[in-house]
Amino acid sequence: MKLNIKQADLDNAGHASAIIDLLNNYARDRFGGGEELSELTKRNLIPELQRHPTTLILLAFLEQHAVGMATCFVGFSTFNAKPLLNIHDLIVDVDHRGHGIGRALLESAEHAAKRIGCCKLTLEVVDGNATARGLYESFGFTDQQLGEFKLTRFMHKPFR
Repeated sequence: MKLNIKQADLDNAGHASAIIDLLNNYARDRFGGGEELSELTKRNLIPELQRHPTTLILLAFLEQHAVGMATCFVGFSTFNAKPLLNIHDLIVDVDHRGHGIGRALLESAEHAAKRIGCCKLTLEVVDGNATARGLYESFGFTDQQLGEFKLTRFMHKPFR
C-alpha cells in the first residue's frame, strides 16, 4: 500500500473525523495521558482549529484509511526574525507504527515549513518516550541549549 500525505481540509467531514479519531486514540495512549478526549473537546476541536489562523494539519493515508497526523502551528522566532513551525502533535496509529509513517510526516512538515519560509521546526516530546525521541533525533532534532545555560524546558500553566 502506498502512503499518501495530504494537508487536511478542515471543511471535509472525513478529514475532520480522522483528526478527532487519531487524536482521541493518541489521548488514550499512555504517552497521550491515558484518557479519552472529553465530549466538549471532540465537539469543539475542528471549529477551534478552523478559527486558529496558523493551523496546518497533515494527514497520512494508506488507501482511504487515515493512519497518522501532524498537527502544526506557525509561530515566530524573534532571534531569527522569521516564522517557525511547531509540530504540536505527531501521531501514528498504534497498528501502523514502525513503518516510516512518522518520518514521512516529519518530512512533509519540514517541506511545508521551508515552503513558507520558516527558520526551524520545533516540537515537544515526553522524556520517557524513547521511541519518539529516537525518531526525532534521527531526523535531526536536538535538545535546545542557549549559550552557557542547560536545556530549555517546556512549561505550562493551565487555566481551568
